Amino acid sequence: MECTNNKHPFVFLFSLVFLTPLVCSQLYYNFYDSTCPNLTRIVRYNVLSAMNNDTRIAASLLRLHFHDCFVNGCDGSVLLDTTSTFTGEKNALPNKNSVRGFEVIDTIKSALEKACPATVSCADILTLAAREAVFLSKGPFWVVPLGRRDGTTASESEANNLPSPFDPLENITAKFVAKGLELKDVAVLLECFTFKARLFNFGGSGKSDPTLDGSLLQNLQNLCPNQASSDTNLAPLDPVTTNTFDNIYYRNLLNNSGLLLSDQALMGDNTTASLVNMYSKWPLLFFRDFAVSMEKMGRISVLTGQQGQVRTNCRFVN
Repeated sequence: MECTNNKHPFVFLFSLVFLTPLVCSQLYYNFYDSTCPNLTRIVRYNVLSAMNNDTRIAASLLRLHFHDCFVNGCDGSVLLDTTSTFTGEKNALPNKNSVRGFEVIDTIKSALEKACPATVSCADILTLAAREAVFLSKGPFWVVPLGRRDGTTASESEANNLPSPFDPLENITAKFVAKGLELKDVAVLLECFTFKARLFNFGGSGKSDPTLDGSLLQNLQNLCPNQASSDTNLAPLDPVTTNTFDNIYYRNLLNNSGLLLSDQALMGDNTTASLVNMYSKWPLLFFRDFAVSMEKMGRISVLTGQQGQVRTNCRFVN
């Protein structure tokens, strides 16, 4: 069955939270009800604690989940460290010195191993942590189907093929569509090197991108000066309400304040420009569509039943 809905946004959000069936494909909404009843509370407590210490961690957890699901499915492979038998995904170009939140997942896993040992997979923990990160940032809540199993290997080569802001819009769109998703799912923080060319050497001209908003350009040049040492600085894709999940990102695009070339390119395509306009005006519509797409993404090529394993340490195969 497909866990999607075309109802009016108000009706949909109500049904998504209260009326959703208990089964979604091979995942179950009540999977841990008897084996780990405090799962959601433990995850929420630890995500909230992490957010209190680092306001950027919510976006990082969301991005970590995205990078996991786009590489061989939502199997927790992004969490694995490199071993003698395989190379992990953490040093892939889109991830190196960029993806964050591993310690938060470690903390949650440790707490769950005490509460319900060898029960909750790292893949499910990461999926729930991403949902909690969005919800605790004043974003939508959606019911997460559970029962994922953890993968036993990783793929650096597949991680190097993640959607990139350097790609043309049609290439990025193709990668999202191939997973059943759309560009609206990308709500993350990226490293400065992904957009510095727009600030100092757009198209090899030695000048900044003339389409960038002037005040945004000045702020970004201050944050990311034209020197190698600034390549690991972080900048928000939404500089207005950085730590709140909302639709300001789309309003910024209408004002030529999209940070990445791929973001601003959304306005050059009739279909995506229409979405940007709708989401900028109707936050509830954006919340609804985001929740649907997140649940879709969370079901990409999942391992269930006797497939994979339930790791006791998210960084290593049992």
